[in-house]
Amino acid sequence: AGTLHTAMVLSAGLGTRMAPANSVLPKPLVVLKGKPLIDHVLDRLSVAGIERAIVNVHYKADLIEKHLNGRRSPAIEISDEREARLDTGGGVKKALPRLGSGPFLINNADSVWIEGVGSNLRDLICSWDESRMDCLMMLALASASHGYQGRGDFAFESDGRIRRRKVEQELVPFAFTGVSIAHPRLFEGSPDGAFSLNAVWSRAIAAGRAYGIRMDGTWMHVGTPEALAQAETCLRDASVG
Repeated sequence: AGTLHTAMVLSAGLGTRMAPANSVLPKPLVVLKGKPLIDHVLDRLSVAGIERAIVNVHYKADLIEKHLNGRRSPAIEISDEREARLDTGGGVKKALPRLGSGPFLINNADSVWIEGVGSNLRDLICSWDESRMDCLMMLALASASHGYQGRGDFAFESDGRIRRRKVEQELVPFAFTGVSIAHPRLFEGSPDGAFSLNAVWSRAIAAGRAYGIRMDGTWMHVGTPEALAQAETCLRDASVG
């Protein structure tokens, strides 16, 4: 587990639901508690021992590149997707040659949370088991998360494997936090061009090689101006304690 030192930070989305709050900035540069969202992510990755971060860019790419210029920890490499949007899966697949032959973290540029006890990223890394897993997701209890309105994304099986809803109407308890570990073999046989990570996750679930761990703390889905304001309040209240 200690050999995981590389991360892919997904920063190529359009962030359209955030646009009314800040149409000038791409979402990764929207400020939360005095710091752009992507810096919250990169600072936390650095503390968890991540030495290299490959950051993909598409929308307002110049601004993101300029902001990251000069960042040393983790060391930043840009994966340029200006030509065409590749979605989450296609973006990671394009960067695979840079990510290496071992497992790596995938982290959305807007995934922020208040830690519980210890470090969720370290717990995730320590829980990785190459022999059993193609992917390992960090999941949060949907009912205790902020800014999340879905019906849940996954449920746990008794052995730590994950499953999706069995029927559309089913409520499942856990939301995906935008943070996972993947092995390059997760992408074997995946399509060329744009595709969602959901496509490769579904295959891993079917093969019994998709696992999850429950995060300890409060996850905040910062998808809208309202959610940003709510996250700001949560972080302020947390730091008072």
